[in-house]
Amino acid sequence: MKRTANIPVFVPHAGCPNACIFCDQRTISGTQQSPRSDEVTAFCHEALAGLPKGIQKAEIAFFGGSFTAIDRGQMIALLEAVQPFRSHPQMAGIRVSTRPDAIDREVLAILKDYGVTAVELGVQSLDDHVLEQNRRGHTAKDTESASCLIKEFGLELGHQVMLGMYGDNAAGFCRTVERSIRMVPDTVRIYPVVVLRNTQLHSLWQQGKYQPPRLEEAVELGAHALQSYVSAGVRVIRMGLHASQQTEQNMAAGVYHPAFRELCESRVMYQAALERLSERPAGEYTLTVSAGATSKMVGQHRQNVVALQKAGYQVAIREDEAVDYLKVILE
Repeated sequence: MKRTANIPVFVPHAGCPNACIFCDQRTISGTQQSPRSDEVTAFCHEALAGLPKGIQKAEIAFFGGSFTAIDRGQMIALLEAVQPFRSHPQMAGIRVSTRPDAIDREVLAILKDYGVTAVELGVQSLDDHVLEQNRRGHTAKDTESASCLIKEFGLELGHQVMLGMYGDNAAGFCRTVERSIRMVPDTVRIYPVVVLRNTQLHSLWQQGKYQPPRLEEAVELGAHALQSYVSAGVRVIRMGLHASQQTEQNMAAGVYHPAFRELCESRVMYQAALERLSERPAGEYTLTVSAGATSKMVGQHRQNVVALQKAGYQVAIREDEAVDYLKVILE
């Protein structure tokens, strides 16, 4: 299977008209200021020349700020800096991340002219009350309009959603997932809230006005979102923040687990296995999973296997390349 890597270019807070109560992109990205054009070109040269073994393609990705809301001249300069790589044999495309209210026909035409292939929207929530409480500065309608335009221009649409936001709850997050799916994104990133020091959310947490979800709650919601998106044909390209020493040092609360995605995958597979086994009498059974998924079916510290044993089911697990991702076949 061909593997594609990201060449991440961080532009922290660039273009953001306001500071969301949970946000500190300089901590999340580990970057204090936006890179110069020549630095971007040099970085991409180095990254493409040193792709790890087994990586056939790489995608240049502008992350960290609201790319289409930054000064137009700066935005174009950054895009021009990566133009030499558009014809590179290992180049998979150019990806940008932005706000839903920073998308219109004019900016999409510019992005397309400069070879941008994917636009990710910082959706976070599709509940206007939650968006307002978190000072996002845009509405759910902005996300719907931007999503439609991005699809109309033939670009890959990405959504980024956040679980555990201030003022939200489990039911509200599930509604956001459902509404996001109706917009037919191609990809999605799912992030649990992390409380970073020196943010407004940190103050609310210190005052006892906000409590982030515990790991178990976050895994349950993450598993629901993962299963929902995958069932709808949406590619889940990230779950949880990237590992970062700065984030670890600056976080005060919230879910920041290095294996958050695997925990969610494991939960989805356990639920699928239990659903199938519950139709059978107690006994010994074989579960077939996709290639490389045995550890996820077993669960961390064998928790899935132990839970099934307590329910009366002794299971053996085998792999089959023909089985789809997250699927569990009962033999």
